Amino acid sequence: MNYFLAKTDPDTYSLDDFIKEGETIWDGVHNNAAILFIQKMLPGDLVYIYESLSTKAIVGLAQVTGEPFLNTADPRRSWAVKIKFLSGYVKPLTLAQMKAIPGLADFNLIRQSRLSVMPVEPKHQKIIKALLG
Repeated sequence: MNYFLAKTDPDTYSLDDFIKEGETIWDGVHNNAAILFIQKMLPGDLVYIYESLSTKAIVGLAQVTGEPFLNTADPRRSWAVKIKFLSGYVKPLTLAQMKAIPGLADFNLIRQSRLSVMPVEPKHQKIIKALLG
């Protein structure tokens, strides 16, 4: 099982929206590097949900439930994947908190903050999991 992080703008699609739906197609990803990461997702993989802009925190956890697919409904080249909501975090893990942890200095969220989807390496996942409780 692999871990990923997927970013969302809470003004467009928040964790509350995801909770209400329970399952969604994670789409709108156009960056080539992020598309490559979506293509690596497998059913059963876990995905940290990160609200960008105002929240700037990992707020929830989801699970991949389908194979990645070319999103033909999008006029721009994009890929999507189906995920289901697993849980929200009572105390989200903020970007500021992550930046303060030396073991996360090379985490993609900190190094390549513009990516909307990224893998979470096992060494980073252990730290994040411990911080989230």
